[in-house]
Amino acid sequence: MRAFVYSAQPSRVVFGVGALDQLGAEIERLGAKRALVLSTPEQADAAQELAQRLGSRAAGVYDKAIMHVPIETAEAARALARDLDADCCVAVGGGSTIGLGKAIALTSSLPILAIPTTFAGSEMTPIYGITAQGEKKTGRDARVLPKTVIYDPRLLLTLPAKIAGPSGMNAIAHCAEALYAQDANPIASLMAEEGIRTLAASLPVVVKEPDNLEAKSDALYGAWLAGTCLGQVGMALHHKLCHTLGGSFNLPHAETHTVVLPHALQYNRDCAAEAMQRISRALGGGDPASGLYDLARAIGAPVALKDIGMAREGLERAARLATQNPYYNPRAIEREGILALLTAAWNGERPGHRATRAVA
Repeated sequence: MRAFVYSAQPSRVVFGVGALDQLGAEIERLGAKRALVLSTPEQADAAQELAQRLGSRAAGVYDKAIMHVPIETAEAARALARDLDADCCVAVGGGSTIGLGKAIALTSSLPILAIPTTFAGSEMTPIYGITAQGEKKTGRDARVLPKTVIYDPRLLLTLPAKIAGPSGMNAIAHCAEALYAQDANPIASLMAEEGIRTLAASLPVVVKEPDNLEAKSDALYGAWLAGTCLGQVGMALHHKLCHTLGGSFNLPHAETHTVVLPHALQYNRDCAAEAMQRISRALGGGDPASGLYDLARAIGAPVALKDIGMAREGLERAARLATQNPYYNPRAIEREGILALLTAAWNGERPGHRATRAVA
């Protein structure tokens, strides 16, 4: 076995049906008395309900979180937290809301209690991302790792299939890249393979049977594993591409991950044999890239960048941006190869179907 370093993340996880009932006790455990509740505009009602649950421990609600955490939104939320004298943040929602909580914590060190309502996995990582001047910059900082995470599958019963599917594929992407990360380790790899297996098995049921609490529990468990992997090891080409497409072209986060993942795996396939074997095993056999493409189609998720708002004329710029200051990747980052990858993703081609020529 090769040498490795493993660092556990100091998070407290409360998981299970009805776990939200422990919110008050968990806030008390943090020693907090003035919680700022965060959400997107779409989940404003849920945020207000949480504030009512907290009673006098709620300092206020900020319900303007949006994807990719624009710096303007981050600054507004930071100012409100200061004005309300908040001593913690309660983030209810997906990656956008939890990301906003991280932006607040980055400059204030306020503890975050995260309540995920998607399968994003952001709640288990010390990774933050803020978009300014058309570019999304990410980083790692222990201050932004949520202190407590409450996973209650009941909160996902109203999650629409069009959000659930891509959100779960986003989580699978975390697992897949953890398997060939530069700092991969056996513990993270175990969790990554289990995360892919659990998500791939549960997502079709989640989409077809919205009231199936067991399937949503399984998918949420898979998302927890995925987020834990993302928080422990570095990521590679896939995440660089998605950060570029999201931050510079404002594409929807989970859908972008869904579309790009099969093509990123196809690009890396011959340079990460062990990882591909593990992904294949988790999917029940077959080629990992085409298997994940087929899974996306089976759950009704998008498979083409052109269908989620990417203009064809932006592919050249995206390839250029993605190859500047690239993340580690098992295969060398070559501009023409990346352009071919993005072209295939734009067209929505099934990986391995045919060779794709780069856009002239």
